[in-house]
Amino acid sequence: MKKLIGTGVALITPFKEDFSVDVEGLRNVVNFNIDNGIDYLVVLGTTAESATLSKDEKQLVIDTIDKVNDGRLPLVLGIGGNNTAAVVEEIKSTNLSSFTAILSVSPYYNKPTQEGIYQHFAAISKASEKPIIVYNVPGRTASNIDPDTVIRLANDFGNIVAVKEAAGDIVQAMKLIDGCPKEFLVISGDDMITLPMVLAGGAGVISVIGEGFPKEFSEMVRLGLDKNVEEAYKIHYKLAPAIDYIFAEGNPAGIKAVFNKKGICGDTVRLPLVGVSDNLRLKIDFFVSNF
Repeated sequence: MKKLIGTGVALITPFKEDFSVDVEGLRNVVNFNIDNGIDYLVVLGTTAESATLSKDEKQLVIDTIDKVNDGRLPLVLGIGGNNTAAVVEEIKSTNLSSFTAILSVSPYYNKPTQEGIYQHFAAISKASEKPIIVYNVPGRTASNIDPDTVIRLANDFGNIVAVKEAAGDIVQAMKLIDGCPKEFLVISGDDMITLPMVLAGGAGVISVIGEGFPKEFSEMVRLGLDKNVEEAYKIHYKLAPAIDYIFAEGNPAGIKAVFNKKGICGDTVRLPLVGVSDNLRLKIDFFVSNF
């Protein structure tokens, strides 16, 4: 799974002011990231506001990204949920020919036990023709995937190849790096601790800030993978304020404000999300203008 080492980005879904999908804006975002050093693209993750997209809109997003990408970078598709049978059916019924892997979030709201989480991903593994990245984001799902559960999945299922670890816990990340099989990828899902995770042996990141500053953030990750610590941390500290800004009032409102300032696409989000406050917008605009 060398294709998934480095910097992946969780692509936004740009919307027009009437809340329809902004296809031209999406093309701009994809090209901006490909042209500035990103290693792979993640389609229909949380940052894409996929929970608010209809089935037809999801297909429009997939088709647009696939066409613009034109095989230039590996693509990862988000397929997850808290109904195991429905996730399995979606995997079986989706054309996955353009995708390198599936990113599947741990079940949310239900708060399953560790055994329930294990059985959920076991069922997905058996249904999938593509490699699977387990996505642990307890801040959104209300339950953490314990390292022992990830290690168990990694050892029991050959097509579960990675974890996107977004607990924001560097100690937990190090337990995963130490305990998982050597070829298993521990991918950061938290922009602020990406560099420490990479330096500890992580495989890279699936990033939000990276799609707004792809050249700089992907270079930081490459430097980290090469153990060029001093140069990597120079970039980290330069970008750190922006990482705080884009998550201060929710994702993806913050990163969309970055794109809006850069003139790449608008910053409209769909309810229940709302755009950033005027005060935060001033901070983001100032940062982008002076970066």
